Amino acid sequence: MPPSLTLVSTVYTPAQLRDAPLDAPQVALAGRSNVGKSSLINRLAGAKKLAKISATPGKTRSINFYRVEPDGYYLVDLPGYGYARTSKVERAKWAELIEKYLADAPGLKAVAVLLDSRLDPQALDMEMVSWLRQSGVPALAVLTKADKCSQRDLARRQSQWRDLMRSTVSPLLFSAVSGKGTESLWKRLREACDMPAADDAAVETDGGTP
Repeated sequence: MPPSLTLVSTVYTPAQLRDAPLDAPQVALAGRSNVGKSSLINRLAGAKKLAKISATPGKTRSINFYRVEPDGYYLVDLPGYGYARTSKVERAKWAELIEKYLADAPGLKAVAVLLDSRLDPQALDMEMVSWLRQSGVPALAVLTKADKCSQRDLARRQSQWRDLMRSTVSPLLFSAVSGKGTESLWKRLREACDMPAADDAAVETDGGTP
């Protein structure tokens, strides 16, 4: 049986982080406003459809903590960055909230950086990866919308990000539409939280595993 997600905490201000499960093992999800984070969460959640998908990017204004059962770790959905139509004041509030979380979460094991597989590396994404490297936080690269690209383009994009991240592990390919990479993503999340692989986990040949 695949893992399940339950939304247990929603945080809008740095002060509210005091009541969040920051000590528990967790992997944060970061990415641009239109990269497909909500779609990824809903694919992992199955029939629940926990995350609201809006036609207008930049609608996620909170940090959402999803508990993964039966394992007990958390997926932490961070507000998307880089949406130009959001006011500078609002963007500054989101940045403060994200930075406070990343600095004060002792249970943070890694950050899954979601990257649009259709685009060349973007400045804000590279800044996030650089910040994580300097902070010593492991980064897990996930190329979203993989159903919209050819295998040749996907391989080129994987190579680009592998080099930029100075990693020997290829970014994982993921599609919320087809489900490509879902099992591989669950596997990497468990590994990031230092948990043994599930006995019944399927092994995918989608280029998402090294």
